[in-house]
Amino acid sequence: MMIACEECGLVVNIPDLAQGDKATCPRCGYTLIKAVSLPFQRPAAYGIACLLMLVLSLSFPFLSFSVNGMEHQITLLNATEALQHFENSLLAILLMVTVIVFPTAYVMLVLYLYYHAHKVKKVGHIFHAHVWLKFLCRILFTIQPWLMVDVFLIGVLVSLVKISALAHIGLGNSFWAFCLYSVLVVKCVSLVDRTWLWDQFFSMKPIDGVRAGDTHLDHNHVGCHVCNQLNPLPTSHKAQCLRCDSQLHAFNANHSLQYSWAYLLASIVFYIPANLYPMMYTVSLGKSEGSTILGGVVLLWKMGSWPIAVVIFIASIFIPMAKMFTLAWLYFCAGKHADDSSHIAIKRLKLYRLTEFIGRWSMVDIFVVAILVALVQLQNVMAISPGPAALCFATVVIFTMISAMSFDPRIFWAPKNNICKRDSELDASESNSEVPSVHK
Repeated sequence: MMIACEECGLVVNIPDLAQGDKATCPRCGYTLIKAVSLPFQRPAAYGIACLLMLVLSLSFPFLSFSVNGMEHQITLLNATEALQHFENSLLAILLMVTVIVFPTAYVMLVLYLYYHAHKVKKVGHIFHAHVWLKFLCRILFTIQPWLMVDVFLIGVLVSLVKISALAHIGLGNSFWAFCLYSVLVVKCVSLVDRTWLWDQFFSMKPIDGVRAGDTHLDHNHVGCHVCNQLNPLPTSHKAQCLRCDSQLHAFNANHSLQYSWAYLLASIVFYIPANLYPMMYTVSLGKSEGSTILGGVVLLWKMGSWPIAVVIFIASIFIPMAKMFTLAWLYFCAGKHADDSSHIAIKRLKLYRLTEFIGRWSMVDIFVVAILVALVQLQNVMAISPGPAALCFATVVIFTMISAMSFDPRIFWAPKNNICKRDSELDASESNSEVPSVHK
């Protein structure tokens, strides 16, 4: 089967892969498809273990906070309830969706789809409703970038260190179950490959006029971003993929850049109040005091918690600013008139991948606020409530993630003067583009 690389547009011919192998693009190194060992058993085993650990995480006390003989105990769900109590419904929904709802839905979809994929392999044909399976596969990979169980766990650990000097912190049984749950979810996600899973249900449909070594600049096909099926150029705005029925979008560099710039500028606007207003308010003996992001870092540093201060500074200040500056630079380079070489394009592509990967970790500070608000509630003796900056900062993280997702990295290989076709063909011939790199 032939697949068009999502990140450089090169069409490559994928050979049959043995279990444990993966095929990467010969031009940019992007992973095109991977066939994990024991492809049906391992995802099912990890998925079942995930659900079991989730039930245990929700069934017992999560954390406890005690000072001067007063104690407050919370469960995992109390974090969302506390945010709701302080009229921060949007943050409560964000926490619930990214930590519990989406991960649970993802794992259950993996179990369901891999079960039916195993039945298809035995029977040899699709015996279930095509439309329903296509819909579930699309849902599975749509919610995958928004799973933040691992980020929430780091937020919990940061919260514990942040208040450990003020009171005694108890770790409940659900805390240890949630640690295992986080690790299992990350492992389960790593075992799921989009191209491989789609191919278990619906084989690639061949199209005429496309050969290995072509790119999106040849204008003889459109690669589906949902299932990687190669399609003829759409003749209308409502054209659908031959395999998954998703709406097709022809390559449009200007359209992609406009959306990416719009989301990035929106995140910059929200980043200003996120740093000016308090992230949370602390009440101690009846006295309320606001704390900004930078103020919290300085306080941790003065208290001697240097590692946590560094973590908060990197996750909440350095990463968001670095991501916004990096994305702005990448968008500028992608939009200017230049005849950049393939080597420069690869360097920019690697920087884009790194920026997209680390962007979600800025949500650590939001989860820290959620845990502290739920845990530290001892009336006027000591209590913490969310500040207006929390919602603004969450909006910054979401907009920067959407901005990176909206960007089409194939723009790096398509300068506006459209003269990189020569470089594409050269790279294809030098890299033996008809066969991708296969690794164990």
